[in-house]
Amino acid sequence: MFEWFGRVSYAPHTKVAGFARHLKDGRLMASRCEQCGHVSFPPRADCPQCLSDQFAFDELSGVGTVLTYTKIDAAPAGFEELVPFVVGVVDLTETGRLLAWFGESIADEEIAIGMPVQVVPRIFEELEQIKVYYSLERPGTSWVKADSS
Repeated sequence: MFEWFGRVSYAPHTKVAGFARHLKDGRLMASRCEQCGHVSFPPRADCPQCLSDQFAFDELSGVGTVLTYTKIDAAPAGFEELVPFVVGVVDLTETGRLLAWFGESIADEEIAIGMPVQVVPRIFEELEQIKVYYSLERPGTSWVKADSS
């Protein structure tokens, strides 16, 4: 399943594997400790507050605020064909932070620290191997989610 992110994990088991499945299905999830209620993003298998290993996934809205950003003109190996691109660090409304690419709905000259954004789970469907990532879009941007059944 970790090949969905473009890298293969050789770990045979992870307690937060459900996170990857949810993300592939278009859901941004946090972990909520079933013992003390602490919410973590990115999800954690063990609670940083009480150390319990009992958790459930809670869906996040993806609404957040840009904390910082940078334009990449000299990309690392494997990303050369994508330059230039802009990535930002976002404080999520519910909890946590994440790093993501700015999407097509926000022009580079509009990007500003403190601006509101919507985090959207994405999949490079045109690639042979599924690649899951996030994009930062205008607030209110919607996306398709898999059926929750």
